Amino acid sequence: MQSPMLFISTFVVLLSISLTNSVPIQETFNSCLKLQSQIPNQFPSAVYTPNNSSFTSVLESTANNLRYLLPSVPKPEFIFTPFHDSQVQSAVVCAKQLGIHMRIRSGGHDYEGLSYVSLIEKPFMILDLAKLRDIDVNIAQNAAWIQAGATIGEVYYRISEKSATHGYPAGLCTSLGIGGHITGGAYGSMMRKYGLGADNVLDAKIVDANGRILDRKAMGEDLFWAIRGGGGGSFGVILWWKIQLVHVPQIVTVFRVTKTLEQGANKVLYRWQKVAPNIDENLFIRVLIQTSNESVSGHRTVTTSYNAQFLGSANRLIKVMKQSFPELGLKRKDVLETSWINSVLYIAGYPNGTKPEILLQGKPTMKVYYKAKSDFVRKVIPEKSLNSLWKKFLQDDGPLMIWNPYGGKMSKISESATPFPHRKGTLYKVQYVSGWIDGEKSMAKHMDWMRKFYNYMGPYVSKNPRETYVNYRDLDIGMNLKNSTSFSNAWSFGYKYFKGNFVRLVKVKSKVDPSNFFRHEQSIPPLPKGSKG
Repeated sequence: MQSPMLFISTFVVLLSISLTNSVPIQETFNSCLKLQSQIPNQFPSAVYTPNNSSFTSVLESTANNLRYLLPSVPKPEFIFTPFHDSQVQSAVVCAKQLGIHMRIRSGGHDYEGLSYVSLIEKPFMILDLAKLRDIDVNIAQNAAWIQAGATIGEVYYRISEKSATHGYPAGLCTSLGIGGHITGGAYGSMMRKYGLGADNVLDAKIVDANGRILDRKAMGEDLFWAIRGGGGGSFGVILWWKIQLVHVPQIVTVFRVTKTLEQGANKVLYRWQKVAPNIDENLFIRVLIQTSNESVSGHRTVTTSYNAQFLGSANRLIKVMKQSFPELGLKRKDVLETSWINSVLYIAGYPNGTKPEILLQGKPTMKVYYKAKSDFVRKVIPEKSLNSLWKKFLQDDGPLMIWNPYGGKMSKISESATPFPHRKGTLYKVQYVSGWIDGEKSMAKHMDWMRKFYNYMGPYVSKNPRETYVNYRDLDIGMNLKNSTSFSNAWSFGYKYFKGNFVRLVKVKSKVDPSNFFRHEQSIPPLPKGSKG
Protein backbone atom coordinates (compact mmCIF):
# COMPACT_ATOMS: atom_id res chain seq x y z
CA MET A 1 0.00 0.00 0.00
CA GLN A 2 1.12 3.58 -0.56
CA SER A 3 2.21 5.95 2.17
CA PRO A 4 -0.64 8.03 3.67
CA MET A 5 0.72 11.34 2.34
CA LEU A 6 1.10 10.00 -1.20
CA PHE A 7 -2.44 8.64 -1.12
CA ILE A 8 -3.90 11.91 0.15
CA SER A 9 -2.21 13.95 -2.56
CA THR A 10 -3.22 11.44 -5.22
CA PHE A 11 -6.80 11.45 -3.98
CA VAL A 12 -6.98 15.25 -4.15
CA VAL A 13 -5.84 15.09 -7.78
CA LEU A 14 -8.41 12.39 -8.58
CA LEU A 15 -11.22 14.31 -6.94
CA SER A 16 -10.35 17.55 -8.70
CA ILE A 17 -10.30 15.74 -12.05
CA SER A 18 -13.69 14.19 -11.32
CA LEU A 19 -15.28 17.48 -10.30
CA THR A 20 -13.71 19.52 -13.09
CA ASN A 21 -14.19 17.20 -16.02
CA SER A 22 -17.36 15.41 -14.89
CA VAL A 23 -15.56 12.08 -15.04
CA PRO A 24 -18.05 9.25 -14.32
CA ILE A 25 -17.89 8.13 -10.72
CA GLN A 26 -16.84 4.60 -11.63
CA GLU A 27 -13.81 5.91 -13.55
CA THR A 28 -12.66 7.96 -10.58
CA PHE A 29 -13.18 4.91 -8.38
CA ASN A 30 -11.24 2.73 -10.81
CA SER A 31 -8.37 5.19 -10.93
CA CYS A 32 -8.25 5.22 -7.16
CA LEU A 33 -8.22 1.41 -7.09
CA LYS A 34 -5.27 1.26 -9.48
CA LEU A 35 -3.28 3.64 -7.32
CA GLN A 36 -4.16 1.71 -4.17
CA SER A 37 -3.84 -1.80 -5.50
CA GLN A 38 -0.89 -4.13 -5.19
CA ILE A 39 -2.01 -5.88 -8.41
CA PRO A 40 -3.41 -3.03 -10.57
CA ASN A 41 -3.41 -4.75 -13.97
CA GLN A 42 -6.25 -7.03 -12.90
CA PHE A 43 -8.73 -4.26 -12.13
CA PRO A 44 -10.20 -3.28 -15.54
CA SER A 45 -12.06 -6.58 -15.94
CA ALA A 46 -13.50 -6.43 -12.42
CA VAL A 47 -15.54 -3.21 -12.68
CA TYR A 48 -18.90 -3.56 -14.43
CA THR A 49 -21.01 -0.57 -15.48
CA PRO A 50 -24.39 -0.48 -17.27
CA ASN A 51 -22.38 0.00 -20.49
CA ASN A 52 -20.79 -3.43 -20.09
CA SER A 53 -22.54 -6.33 -21.79
CA SER A 54 -22.03 -8.43 -18.63
CA PHE A 55 -23.50 -5.88 -16.21
CA THR A 56 -27.02 -7.31 -16.08
CA SER A 57 -25.88 -10.92 -15.77
CA VAL A 58 -23.49 -10.02 -12.94
CA LEU A 59 -26.16 -7.97 -11.17
CA GLU A 60 -28.71 -10.78 -11.41
CA SER A 61 -26.26 -13.65 -10.83
CA THR A 62 -27.03 -14.28 -7.14
CA ALA A 63 -30.25 -12.31 -6.72
CA ASN A 64 -33.05 -14.80 -6.07
CA ASN A 65 -35.92 -12.40 -5.28
CA LEU A 66 -37.11 -11.08 -8.64
CA ARG A 67 -39.02 -8.34 -6.83
CA TYR A 68 -35.71 -6.47 -6.53
CA LEU A 69 -34.74 -6.86 -10.19
CA LEU A 70 -37.78 -5.04 -11.59
CA PRO A 71 -36.97 -2.06 -13.86
CA SER A 72 -38.46 0.35 -11.30
CA VAL A 73 -35.96 -0.71 -8.62
CA PRO A 74 -32.77 1.44 -8.32
CA LYS A 75 -29.66 -0.02 -9.94
CA PRO A 76 -26.01 0.49 -8.94
CA GLU A 77 -23.71 2.84 -10.80
CA PHE A 78 -21.24 -0.01 -11.03
CA ILE A 79 -20.34 -3.42 -9.59
CA PHE A 80 -16.84 -4.21 -8.37
CA THR A 81 -15.83 -7.88 -8.08
CA PRO A 82 -12.50 -8.24 -6.27
CA PHE A 83 -10.52 -11.47 -6.41
CA HIS A 84 -8.01 -10.67 -3.67
CA ASP A 85 -8.35 -9.50 -0.07
CA SER A 86 -6.24 -6.41 -0.73
CA GLN A 87 -8.67 -5.30 -3.43
CA VAL A 88 -11.48 -5.29 -0.88
CA GLN A 89 -9.33 -3.05 1.30
CA SER A 90 -8.76 -0.71 -1.64
CA ALA A 91 -12.46 -0.66 -2.51
CA VAL A 92 -13.42 0.37 1.03
CA VAL A 93 -10.74 3.07 1.16
CA CYS A 94 -11.69 4.50 -2.23
CA ALA A 95 -15.46 4.38 -1.66
CA LYS A 96 -15.05 6.14 1.67
CA GLN A 97 -12.72 8.81 0.31
CA LEU A 98 -14.92 9.45 -2.74
CA GLY A 99 -18.18 9.40 -0.78
CA ILE A 100 -19.65 6.46 -2.72
CA HIS A 101 -22.36 4.50 -0.92
CA MET A 102 -21.39 0.81 -0.88
CA ARG A 103 -23.53 -2.31 -0.75
CA ILE A 104 -21.75 -5.60 0.11
CA ARG A 105 -22.84 -8.87 -1.48
CA SER A 106 -21.54 -12.33 -0.64
CA GLY A 107 -24.07 -14.01 -2.90
CA GLY A 108 -26.82 -15.54 -0.78
CA HIS A 109 -30.59 -15.21 -0.66
CA ASP A 110 -30.98 -11.69 0.77
CA TYR A 111 -34.77 -11.51 1.08
CA GLU A 112 -35.05 -7.72 0.75
CA GLY A 113 -32.16 -7.17 -1.67
CA LEU A 114 -30.16 -4.98 0.71
CA SER A 115 -26.87 -6.25 -0.68
CA TYR A 116 -27.58 -5.08 -4.22
CA VAL A 117 -30.29 -2.40 -3.98
CA SER A 118 -30.37 0.90 -2.12
CA LEU A 119 -33.75 2.47 -1.47
CA ILE A 120 -32.32 5.26 0.71
CA GLU A 121 -29.49 6.87 -1.25
CA LYS A 122 -27.84 7.04 -4.62
CA PRO A 123 -25.55 6.75 -6.42
CA PHE A 124 -24.39 3.49 -4.94
CA MET A 125 -22.05 0.64 -5.88
CA ILE A 126 -22.00 -3.09 -5.20
CA LEU A 127 -18.93 -4.79 -3.77
CA ASP A 128 -19.57 -8.33 -5.01
CA LEU A 129 -17.46 -11.04 -3.32
CA ALA A 130 -18.44 -13.83 -5.73
CA LYS A 131 -14.83 -14.48 -6.78
CA LEU A 132 -13.63 -14.91 -3.20
CA ARG A 133 -14.66 -18.50 -2.50
CA ASP A 134 -11.58 -20.45 -1.35
CA ILE A 135 -12.15 -23.16 1.26
CA ASP A 136 -9.31 -24.71 3.27
CA VAL A 137 -10.43 -27.69 5.38
CA ASN A 138 -8.08 -28.98 8.09
CA ILE A 139 -9.45 -32.20 9.55
CA ALA A 140 -6.57 -32.54 12.00
CA GLN A 141 -7.61 -29.22 13.57
CA ASN A 142 -11.38 -29.87 13.18
CA ALA A 143 -11.56 -26.49 11.46
CA ALA A 144 -11.77 -24.74 8.10
CA TRP A 145 -11.02 -21.28 6.75
CA ILE A 146 -13.69 -20.25 4.24
CA GLN A 147 -13.94 -17.12 2.09
CA ALA A 148 -17.08 -15.03 2.23
CA GLY A 149 -18.10 -15.56 -1.39
CA ALA A 150 -18.49 -19.32 -1.06
CA THR A 151 -21.90 -20.92 -0.61
CA ILE A 152 -22.69 -23.15 2.33
CA GLY A 153 -23.18 -26.00 -0.16
CA GLU A 154 -19.60 -25.58 -1.36
CA VAL A 155 -18.42 -25.63 2.26
CA TYR A 156 -20.35 -28.83 2.97
CA TYR A 157 -18.91 -30.49 -0.15
CA ARG A 158 -15.30 -29.54 0.66
CA ILE A 159 -15.68 -30.88 4.20
CA SER A 160 -17.11 -34.16 2.90
CA GLU A 161 -14.18 -34.49 0.47
CA LYS A 162 -11.85 -34.71 3.47
CA SER A 163 -14.00 -36.69 5.91
CA ALA A 164 -17.26 -38.65 6.08
CA THR A 165 -17.56 -37.98 9.81
CA HIS A 166 -17.20 -34.20 9.93
CA GLY A 167 -19.79 -31.52 9.19
CA TYR A 168 -20.85 -27.99 10.03
CA PRO A 169 -24.18 -26.94 11.61
CA ALA A 170 -25.40 -24.26 9.22
CA GLY A 171 -28.08 -23.65 6.60
CA LEU A 172 -30.50 -26.06 4.96
CA CYS A 173 -30.57 -24.16 1.65
CA THR A 174 -27.25 -24.95 0.01
CA SER A 175 -27.09 -21.76 -2.10
CA LEU A 176 -26.75 -19.50 0.95
CA GLY A 177 -23.73 -17.19 0.77
CA ILE A 178 -21.51 -17.97 3.74
CA GLY A 179 -20.38 -14.37 4.28
CA GLY A 180 -23.81 -13.05 5.17
CA HIS A 181 -25.27 -16.33 6.42
CA ILE A 182 -23.13 -16.49 9.55
CA THR A 183 -23.57 -12.78 10.29
CA GLY A 184 -27.25 -13.51 10.97
CA GLY A 185 -26.75 -16.64 13.05
CA ALA A 186 -26.94 -19.47 10.46
CA TYR A 187 -29.42 -22.08 11.69
CA GLY A 188 -29.76 -25.53 10.20
CA SER A 189 -30.72 -29.15 10.72
CA MET A 190 -27.99 -29.79 13.33
CA MET A 191 -28.71 -26.74 15.51
CA ARG A 192 -30.49 -28.81 18.18
CA LYS A 193 -27.29 -30.84 18.54
CA TYR A 194 -24.56 -28.22 18.00
CA GLY A 195 -26.16 -24.79 17.94
CA LEU A 196 -25.91 -22.27 15.11
CA GLY A 197 -23.20 -21.75 12.54
CA ALA A 198 -22.33 -18.54 14.43
CA ASP A 199 -21.90 -20.57 17.64
CA ASN A 200 -19.20 -22.58 15.87
CA VAL A 201 -16.91 -19.82 14.59
CA LEU A 202 -13.33 -19.70 15.86
CA ASP A 203 -11.93 -16.67 14.04
CA ALA A 204 -12.66 -14.26 11.22
CA LYS A 205 -11.03 -11.68 8.97
CA ILE A 206 -12.85 -8.45 8.29
CA VAL A 207 -12.09 -5.19 6.48
CA ASP A 208 -13.09 -2.35 8.79
CA ALA A 209 -14.22 1.18 7.94
CA ASN A 210 -10.56 2.31 7.81
CA GLY A 211 -9.60 -0.34 5.27
CA ARG A 212 -7.68 -2.51 7.72
CA ILE A 213 -7.84 -6.32 7.66
CA LEU A 214 -8.47 -7.50 11.22
CA ASP A 215 -8.54 -11.01 12.64
CA ARG A 216 -10.15 -11.94 15.96
CA LYS A 217 -7.17 -10.80 18.01
CA ALA A 218 -6.85 -7.49 16.18
CA MET A 219 -10.57 -6.67 16.13
CA GLY A 220 -11.16 -7.55 19.78
CA GLU A 221 -13.89 -9.64 21.37
CA ASP A 222 -16.63 -7.00 21.13
CA LEU A 223 -16.47 -6.78 17.34
CA PHE A 224 -15.96 -10.54 17.05
CA TRP A 225 -19.14 -10.96 19.12
CA ALA A 226 -21.08 -8.49 16.95
CA ILE A 227 -20.33 -10.06 13.58
CA ARG A 228 -21.51 -13.53 14.71
CA GLY A 229 -25.25 -12.82 14.56
CA GLY A 230 -25.52 -9.03 14.45
CA GLY A 231 -26.52 -8.96 10.79
CA GLY A 232 -24.51 -8.16 7.68
CA GLY A 233 -23.51 -4.78 6.28
CA SER A 234 -23.06 -2.90 9.56
CA PHE A 235 -19.53 -3.43 10.83
CA GLY A 236 -17.30 -4.15 7.85
CA VAL A 237 -16.69 -6.58 5.00
CA ILE A 238 -16.30 -10.20 6.07
CA LEU A 239 -13.43 -11.78 4.13
CA TRP A 240 -12.98 -15.11 5.89
CA TRP A 241 -14.56 -17.22 8.60
CA LYS A 242 -12.68 -19.88 10.52
CA ILE A 243 -15.29 -22.45 11.46
CA GLN A 244 -15.29 -25.28 13.99
CA LEU A 245 -16.17 -28.62 12.42
CA VAL A 246 -18.44 -31.01 14.31
CA HIS A 247 -18.74 -34.79 14.43
CA VAL A 248 -21.37 -36.52 12.32
CA PRO A 249 -21.98 -40.30 12.25
CA GLN A 250 -21.21 -42.35 9.16
CA ILE A 251 -24.90 -43.26 8.97
CA VAL A 252 -27.47 -40.46 8.96
CA THR A 253 -31.19 -41.15 8.53
CA VAL A 254 -33.71 -38.90 6.77
CA PHE A 255 -37.41 -38.98 6.01
CA ARG A 256 -40.24 -36.97 4.51
CA VAL A 257 -43.85 -37.73 5.48
CA THR A 258 -46.78 -35.66 4.19
CA LYS A 259 -50.26 -35.37 5.64
CA THR A 260 -53.19 -33.31 4.39
CA LEU A 261 -55.99 -31.87 6.52
CA GLU A 262 -58.15 -34.80 5.37
CA GLN A 263 -55.51 -37.18 6.76
CA GLY A 264 -55.54 -35.62 10.21
CA ALA A 265 -52.76 -33.08 9.67
CA ASN A 266 -54.20 -30.70 12.24
CA LYS A 267 -53.91 -33.12 15.16
CA VAL A 268 -50.42 -34.24 14.14
CA LEU A 269 -49.18 -30.66 13.84
CA TYR A 270 -50.65 -29.76 17.21
CA ARG A 271 -48.73 -32.67 18.71
CA TRP A 272 -45.53 -31.75 16.79
CA GLN A 273 -45.44 -28.41 18.62
CA LYS A 274 -45.01 -30.22 21.93
CA VAL A 275 -42.69 -32.95 20.69
CA ALA A 276 -40.23 -31.40 18.21
CA PRO A 277 -38.48 -28.99 20.65
CA ASN A 278 -38.12 -31.69 23.33
CA ILE A 279 -37.31 -34.84 21.38
CA ASP A 280 -33.81 -36.39 21.10
CA GLU A 281 -31.42 -33.58 20.16
CA ASN A 282 -30.01 -35.72 17.33
CA LEU A 283 -33.38 -35.40 15.58
CA PHE A 284 -34.51 -32.33 13.65
CA ILE A 285 -38.06 -32.43 12.23
CA ARG A 286 -39.21 -29.34 10.38
CA VAL A 287 -42.62 -28.89 8.80
CA LEU A 288 -43.22 -27.42 5.34
CA ILE A 289 -46.82 -26.22 5.01
CA GLN A 290 -48.30 -25.51 1.58
CA THR A 291 -51.53 -25.88 -0.39
CA SER A 292 -52.53 -28.40 -3.02
CA ASN A 293 -55.57 -29.95 -4.63
CA GLU A 294 -56.91 -32.89 -2.60
CA SER A 295 -56.61 -36.02 -4.77
CA VAL A 296 -60.08 -37.45 -4.16
CA SER A 297 -62.42 -34.48 -4.00
CA GLY A 298 -60.24 -32.10 -6.03
CA HIS A 299 -60.80 -29.20 -3.65
CA ARG A 300 -57.91 -27.13 -2.36
CA THR A 301 -56.38 -28.27 0.91
CA VAL A 302 -53.38 -27.75 3.20
CA THR A 303 -50.44 -30.17 3.18
CA THR A 304 -47.94 -30.57 6.00
CA SER A 305 -44.65 -32.26 5.08
CA TYR A 306 -42.44 -33.46 7.92
CA ASN A 307 -38.85 -33.22 6.69
CA ALA A 308 -36.27 -34.72 9.07
CA GLN A 309 -32.61 -35.49 9.67
CA PHE A 310 -31.48 -37.90 12.40
CA LEU A 311 -27.84 -38.26 13.37
CA GLY A 312 -27.98 -42.03 13.73
CA SER A 313 -29.35 -45.27 12.31
CA ALA A 314 -32.86 -45.99 11.05
CA ASN A 315 -33.56 -48.54 13.79
CA ARG A 316 -32.68 -46.06 16.50
CA LEU A 317 -34.78 -43.35 14.83
CA ILE A 318 -37.83 -45.63 14.67
CA LYS A 319 -37.51 -46.32 18.40
CA VAL A 320 -37.29 -42.59 19.17
CA MET A 321 -40.33 -41.83 17.03
CA LYS A 322 -42.46 -44.66 18.45
CA GLN A 323 -41.71 -43.47 21.95
CA SER A 324 -42.04 -39.71 21.45
CA PHE A 325 -44.07 -39.05 18.28
CA PRO A 326 -46.17 -42.10 17.35
CA GLU A 327 -48.88 -39.78 15.97
CA LEU A 328 -46.86 -39.31 12.78
CA GLY A 329 -47.04 -43.05 12.10
CA LEU A 330 -43.48 -43.32 10.81
CA LYS A 331 -42.61 -46.74 9.33
CA ARG A 332 -39.28 -48.28 8.37
CA LYS A 333 -40.19 -47.97 4.69
CA ASP A 334 -40.50 -44.19 5.10
CA VAL A 335 -36.88 -43.61 6.12
CA LEU A 336 -33.58 -43.62 4.26
CA GLU A 337 -30.13 -44.31 5.67
CA THR A 338 -27.42 -42.29 3.94
CA SER A 339 -24.23 -40.30 4.47
CA TRP A 340 -24.20 -36.85 6.06
CA ILE A 341 -23.42 -35.11 2.75
CA ASN A 342 -26.28 -36.92 1.03
CA SER A 343 -28.59 -35.98 3.90
CA VAL A 344 -27.71 -32.35 3.14
CA LEU A 345 -28.95 -32.86 -0.42
CA TYR A 346 -32.09 -34.63 0.80
CA ILE A 347 -33.03 -31.88 3.27
CA ALA A 348 -32.36 -29.25 0.60
CA GLY A 349 -34.92 -30.93 -1.66
CA TYR A 350 -32.68 -32.49 -4.30
CA PRO A 351 -34.00 -35.74 -5.88
CA ASN A 352 -32.64 -39.04 -4.52
CA GLY A 353 -29.46 -40.02 -6.31
CA THR A 354 -28.29 -36.46 -6.94
CA LYS A 355 -24.49 -36.31 -6.88
CA PRO A 356 -22.90 -34.06 -4.22
CA GLU A 357 -20.97 -32.24 -6.95
CA ILE A 358 -24.13 -30.23 -7.65
CA LEU A 359 -23.26 -28.26 -4.53
CA LEU A 360 -20.33 -26.72 -6.40
CA GLN A 361 -22.54 -24.81 -8.84
CA GLY A 362 -22.56 -22.03 -6.26
CA LYS A 363 -25.71 -20.14 -7.27
CA PRO A 364 -29.42 -20.19 -6.38
CA THR A 365 -31.27 -22.76 -8.46
CA MET A 366 -34.63 -20.99 -8.35
CA LYS A 367 -35.69 -17.38 -8.71
CA VAL A 368 -39.18 -16.09 -7.98
CA TYR A 369 -41.05 -13.00 -6.82
CA TYR A 370 -41.73 -13.29 -3.11
CA LYS A 371 -42.31 -11.59 0.21
CA ALA A 372 -41.27 -13.23 3.48
CA LYS A 373 -41.63 -12.69 7.23
CA SER A 374 -40.81 -14.65 10.36
CA ASP A 375 -41.94 -15.27 13.95
CA PHE A 376 -40.81 -17.18 17.02
CA VAL A 377 -43.38 -19.24 18.93
CA ARG A 378 -43.09 -19.71 22.71
CA LYS A 379 -46.49 -21.26 23.48
CA VAL A 380 -48.24 -24.11 21.72
CA ILE A 381 -50.92 -22.86 19.33
CA PRO A 382 -54.24 -24.53 20.31
CA GLU A 383 -55.64 -27.12 17.94
CA LYS A 384 -58.81 -25.10 17.46
CA SER A 385 -56.76 -22.04 16.48
CA LEU A 386 -54.86 -24.09 13.91
CA ASN A 387 -58.17 -24.95 12.26
CA SER A 388 -59.01 -21.26 11.98
CA LEU A 389 -55.52 -20.46 10.67
CA TRP A 390 -55.99 -22.62 7.56
CA LYS A 391 -58.91 -20.52 6.37
CA LYS A 392 -56.62 -17.49 6.22
CA PHE A 393 -53.75 -19.50 4.76
CA LEU A 394 -55.88 -20.73 1.84
CA GLN A 395 -56.72 -17.16 0.82
CA ASP A 396 -53.36 -16.83 -0.94
CA ASP A 397 -52.55 -18.80 -4.09
CA GLY A 398 -48.82 -19.20 -3.38
CA PRO A 399 -48.36 -19.52 0.39
CA LEU A 400 -45.65 -21.39 2.27
CA MET A 401 -44.84 -21.74 5.95
CA ILE A 402 -41.80 -23.52 7.35
CA TRP A 403 -41.79 -24.39 11.06
CA ASN A 404 -38.30 -25.11 12.42
CA PRO A 405 -37.98 -26.68 15.89
CA TYR A 406 -35.67 -25.31 18.57
CA GLY A 407 -34.77 -26.85 21.95
CA GLY A 408 -31.75 -29.06 22.58
CA LYS A 409 -28.46 -27.16 22.40
CA MET A 410 -30.32 -23.97 21.43
CA SER A 411 -31.88 -23.80 24.90
CA LYS A 412 -28.52 -24.23 26.62
CA ILE A 413 -26.73 -21.25 25.05
CA SER A 414 -27.19 -17.83 26.66
CA GLU A 415 -29.23 -15.17 24.81
CA SER A 416 -26.24 -12.84 25.02
CA ALA A 417 -23.56 -15.35 23.94
CA THR A 418 -23.92 -13.93 20.42
CA PRO A 419 -26.27 -11.21 19.10
CA PHE A 420 -28.73 -13.96 18.07
CA PRO A 421 -31.12 -13.94 21.08
CA HIS A 422 -33.83 -16.46 20.16
CA ARG A 423 -32.78 -19.25 22.51
CA LYS A 424 -34.31 -20.68 25.70
CA GLY A 425 -38.09 -20.77 25.71
CA THR A 426 -38.43 -20.79 21.91
CA LEU A 427 -40.44 -23.79 20.70
CA TYR A 428 -40.02 -23.14 17.02
CA LYS A 429 -39.58 -20.48 14.37
CA VAL A 430 -42.10 -19.80 11.63
CA GLN A 431 -41.10 -18.54 8.21
CA TYR A 432 -43.92 -17.15 6.04
CA VAL A 433 -43.51 -16.82 2.27
CA SER A 434 -45.86 -15.72 -0.47
CA GLY A 435 -44.50 -16.35 -3.96
CA TRP A 436 -45.72 -15.52 -7.46
CA ILE A 437 -44.45 -15.55 -11.05
CA ASP A 438 -46.23 -12.70 -12.86
CA GLY A 439 -44.15 -9.80 -11.57
CA GLU A 440 -45.88 -6.55 -10.70
CA LYS A 441 -49.25 -7.78 -11.96
CA SER A 442 -50.20 -9.57 -8.74
CA MET A 443 -47.54 -8.19 -6.39
CA ALA A 444 -49.90 -5.89 -4.45
CA LYS A 445 -52.32 -8.76 -3.83
CA HIS A 446 -49.63 -11.05 -2.42
CA MET A 447 -48.00 -8.34 -0.34
CA ASP A 448 -51.37 -7.42 1.14
CA TRP A 449 -52.16 -11.05 2.01
CA MET A 450 -48.77 -11.50 3.66
CA ARG A 451 -49.19 -8.45 5.88
CA LYS A 452 -52.72 -9.45 6.89
CA PHE A 453 -51.66 -13.03 7.64
CA TYR A 454 -48.71 -11.79 9.72
CA ASN A 455 -51.07 -9.57 11.70
CA TYR A 456 -53.45 -12.49 12.17
CA MET A 457 -50.63 -14.57 13.70
CA GLY A 458 -49.82 -11.88 16.27
CA PRO A 459 -51.71 -13.44 19.24
CA TYR A 460 -49.92 -16.79 18.84
CA VAL A 461 -46.27 -15.70 18.70
CA SER A 462 -43.65 -14.02 20.90
CA LYS A 463 -44.47 -10.62 22.37
CA ASN A 464 -42.59 -7.64 23.83
CA PRO A 465 -40.88 -7.80 21.45
CA ARG A 466 -42.45 -9.76 18.64
CA GLU A 467 -39.19 -11.45 17.68
CA THR A 468 -38.06 -11.94 14.10
CA TYR A 469 -34.98 -13.40 12.39
CA VAL A 470 -32.46 -10.91 11.04
CA ASN A 471 -31.51 -13.10 8.08
CA TYR A 472 -35.15 -12.89 6.97
CA ARG A 473 -34.99 -9.12 6.65
CA ASP A 474 -38.42 -7.49 6.56
CA LEU A 475 -38.60 -3.86 5.48
CA ASP A 476 -42.16 -3.64 6.81
CA ILE A 477 -40.74 -3.61 10.34
CA GLY A 478 -40.12 -0.14 11.67
CA MET A 479 -39.17 1.29 8.32
CA ASN A 480 -39.10 4.94 7.42
CA LEU A 481 -37.16 5.13 4.18
CA LYS A 482 -36.78 8.91 4.44
CA ASN A 483 -35.01 8.54 7.75
CA SER A 484 -34.08 4.87 7.89
CA THR A 485 -30.65 5.34 9.45
CA SER A 486 -31.89 7.36 12.43
CA PHE A 487 -31.31 5.86 15.87
CA SER A 488 -34.97 6.03 16.93
CA ASN A 489 -36.09 4.31 13.73
CA ALA A 490 -33.48 1.60 14.10
CA TRP A 491 -34.62 0.73 17.62
CA SER A 492 -38.03 -0.39 16.31
CA PHE A 493 -36.56 -3.16 14.16
CA GLY A 494 -33.33 -3.68 16.12
CA TYR A 495 -35.17 -4.77 19.26
CA LYS A 496 -37.21 -7.32 17.28
CA TYR A 497 -34.12 -8.80 15.65
CA PHE A 498 -31.76 -8.72 18.64
CA LYS A 499 -33.79 -8.00 21.80
CA GLY A 500 -31.49 -6.64 24.54
CA ASN A 501 -28.39 -7.37 22.46
CA PHE A 502 -29.26 -4.40 20.25
CA VAL A 503 -27.86 -1.99 22.85
CA ARG A 504 -24.47 -3.70 22.82
CA LEU A 505 -24.47 -3.82 19.01
CA VAL A 506 -25.00 -0.05 18.89
CA LYS A 507 -22.08 0.47 21.25
CA VAL A 508 -19.83 -1.71 19.10
CA LYS A 509 -20.93 0.15 15.96
CA SER A 510 -20.25 3.51 17.60
CA LYS A 511 -16.72 2.38 18.39
CA VAL A 512 -15.70 0.74 15.11
CA ASP A 513 -17.67 2.79 12.54
CA PRO A 514 -18.79 6.07 14.15
CA SER A 515 -19.20 7.76 10.74
CA ASN A 516 -21.66 5.01 9.69
CA PHE A 517 -19.86 4.17 6.45
CA PHE A 518 -21.31 0.65 6.43
CA ARG A 519 -25.05 1.23 6.32
CA HIS A 520 -28.29 0.10 4.73
CA GLU A 521 -32.02 0.36 5.42
CA GLN A 522 -31.81 -1.78 8.56
CA SER A 523 -28.17 -1.57 9.60
CA ILE A 524 -26.98 -1.04 13.18
CA PRO A 525 -26.65 2.73 13.74
CA PRO A 526 -23.97 4.45 15.81
CA LEU A 527 -25.08 6.44 18.84
CA PRO A 528 -26.24 9.96 17.98
CA LYS A 529 -23.50 12.58 18.15
CA GLY A 530 -23.13 13.96 21.63
CA SER A 531 -24.67 10.89 23.22
CA LYS A 532 -22.77 9.33 26.11
CA GLY A 533 -24.31 5.92 25.48
